Parts: sequence; structure tokens; C-alpha cells
Amino acid sequence: MKTAIVYYSMSGNTAYAAERMANALDADLIRLEPEKAYPDSGMKKFLWGGKSALMGETPKLTPYTFCADGYDRIVLGTPVWASSIAPPMRTFCKEHAEALREKKVAAFVCCMGGGAEKALERLKTLLGRGAFEETLVLIDPKDRPAPGKDAEIDTFCQKLQ
Repeated sequence: MKTAIVYYSMSGNTAYAAERMANALDADLIRLEPEKAYPDSGMKKFLWGGKSALMGETPKLTPYTFCADGYDRIVLGTPVWASSIAPPMRTFCKEHAEALREKKVAAFVCCMGGGAEKALERLKTLLGRGAFEETLVLIDPKDRPAPGKDAEIDTFCQKLQ
């Protein structure tokens, strides 16, 4: 089964998980980047990111290559911002909503501690799905490594195989 992992990562936690998944699933990695980067430190990071997430913004993305027809499964990965998905993921989902309806879709989110379930629900609603094939919630897997976090990622991948 051909799989694409589409993700946005600001601090590297989502990228860490996406790269591990890509290795385990022999999947293509597609990284999303907004044309205008968000502040990545201090209070501006939380103010700009939170406002953008709460307002449902869809920033313009730098060019990337993605054709849903080439994949059987899409795994979406995003950090949680203000109990929602990061705006670059929202842009991707809106641009590809029709194509994603016909695919198996799994999702994972990375967060500092809260809002993950709400973010996954909002992602399902945005895509018009009743459920995902699988979901995974990770608490800062790169920034706060702990025994078992990599095993959670591996188990998620095993369920998808």
C-alpha cells in the first residue's frame, strides 16, 4: 500500500514523528511550509500561532508536490495550536478535501499537553469524515523524549501495515 505522510512542524516534534513513520512505512514525506513563517519563539509564537488557529486561517504554502491519485493512504501530522490543527495543515486539507475523501486517512498530532482530542475532531470535521483509520497523540516526542514514545509511534505504524 503506497502511503504519503503529509505534515507541518514548527519546533521539530511533528517532523521527528513523521520521519520515524516514513521509515517504518516506507512512505513518502511531504512537508508543508507557509510562505510567511510564524514566529518560533517567545510569546509571539503563541500569540500569532494561537490567533491564526482560532481564526481558522489558511496561509499560502510554499510549493510542494502531492497527487492523491498516487497513494492508497494519507497520514496527516500536525502540532496542536489552541486545541486546533496548525493553519498550514488546514490549507492542505481545504486544497485536497475532495481527493482525501476517497482515501484511507490516519492522523497524528503533537502537543505540549492539551487539546489533542479537540484538534483531531476539528480535523475530522474539516475533512468531512466520521473517523480516521488510526490516530495518535504524542506529547513532544523530540523535545521531551521518554521511554515508550518511540514505541507508540512504532505501534501506530504497525496498525497501519
